[in-house]
Amino acid sequence: MKKLALHWQILLGMVMGVLFAIMVINVGVPKEENVLFAQENKIEWLKLLSEKTKVEGELSETKSHFDSKKMSFNEFYTKKEELESSIRILSDKIKKVESNIVIPESKGRNFIRNWIKPFGNIFINLLKLIAVPLILASLIKGVSDLKDISKLSKMGGRTIGLYILTTVFAVSIGLTVVNIIKPGSYISEETRTELVGSYSNDANSKIEAAENQKKAGPLQALEDIVPSNIIGASADNGNMLQVIFFAIFFGIALILIPTELATPVKAFFDGFNEAILKMIDIIMLAAPFGVFALLASLVAESPSFDLFKALGMYGLTVVFGLALLIVFYLFLVRILTKKNHKFFLNGIAPAQLLAFSTSSSAATLPVTMERVVDNLGVDDEVASFVLPIGATINMDGTSLYQAVAAVFIAQAFGMELSFGVQLGIIATATLASIGSAAVPGAGMVMLVIVLAQAGIPEAGLALIFAIDRPLDMCRTTVNVTGDAAVSMIVAKSVDKLE
Repeated sequence: MKKLALHWQILLGMVMGVLFAIMVINVGVPKEENVLFAQENKIEWLKLLSEKTKVEGELSETKSHFDSKKMSFNEFYTKKEELESSIRILSDKIKKVESNIVIPESKGRNFIRNWIKPFGNIFINLLKLIAVPLILASLIKGVSDLKDISKLSKMGGRTIGLYILTTVFAVSIGLTVVNIIKPGSYISEETRTELVGSYSNDANSKIEAAENQKKAGPLQALEDIVPSNIIGASADNGNMLQVIFFAIFFGIALILIPTELATPVKAFFDGFNEAILKMIDIIMLAAPFGVFALLASLVAESPSFDLFKALGMYGLTVVFGLALLIVFYLFLVRILTKKNHKFFLNGIAPAQLLAFSTSSSAATLPVTMERVVDNLGVDDEVASFVLPIGATINMDGTSLYQAVAAVFIAQAFGMELSFGVQLGIIATATLASIGSAAVPGAGMVMLVIVLAQAGIPEAGLALIFAIDRPLDMCRTTVNVTGDAAVSMIVAKSVDKLE
């Protein structure tokens, strides 16, 4: 019997994971009266939250009236004390109700979280485990095999140029789509209040992380590329650029030293690289089971369907934009490499499905490199240089999402963004994507920076948290597809494509 292709195995694992979760999550559901009690408390909580927001707005208006000398000090002080007292009372009531708004979970959901999800986490950890060793081995091998530093600068210039070009195009697609569809106009004030209240803590943590980044100097990104300790840099997948810097530096040093001294070092890294590739083969045997666990846990932990409906138009806008971006990649591959779309998609499909399941470009990198070399005909020395850089700085899907999310939040708050502001979003999203770590959720931190640049309320981040994970899966798939397309184009330009 013919063995099922890897991408079909992964796809089957994903479908089985979703179906399994749908069947299991309703097992051992809590008593109806407990659910109704929690829902009633949530309605009360939303009313109190809306009332508190209204009083805070009134307090702000009172302060502006006093500043513009429209009321006396005595009037202002009395009104201020009254409003602040109301806010304190409402805050106390909100805290009391908050403890009763959590709907009890079913036994099925708990089973998936405690007994299925850990296997998905183990699978992701295995992929991340070999990401840094793979970059070190393949990049050192690839750079040292060039034998000429001028070839490196030629390849590097084309790689970075293409990545920036595709990122700018991605942001432009995002802005075009969101301005035509206007998904923010579909959000009611009630839904907006509920989302801001439910996800404000998550949003605040991302805003805080972005604030720390904004405090850094203008050359901090450049400074962060050079590691002070390669062992420390290698210990964190978020420091990919530092590992890449060291690997390229080390590879250049091997080119410059005498051949007889470089040969044994190169032989070591050749063997090391082969061992890592074999580890990838072994890990991929577990891929269908890993994605089964990841998709099952995603379904079990997803928010209520009502929230998905409320944010449906926003989600569809992002997905439509990402689909257009993939069409753009296929067009580039067809025009610049003369390879058809079927060849490209069949070759990269397992990496796309894995990217969708893990939401991590870094975790998918080992599989992306294997597919690009073995199935798309890209020479090993090009793939080992282009793809690790792409996994770090090429975040086209993330950039498109940031553009859509920024304008969506502005629309939801009734803000009009000028053409100049939207041009600023293109520049900021492009630069932010370069610093976006290749791990799940990093795009959210970068989005805060984009929102701040455009003058959009950062608290609006809470509006999109509910469906961020599914969209993160989609945009990571596009990021990986873009990396593969650029590697083919660069390989073709230097006569290294079969």
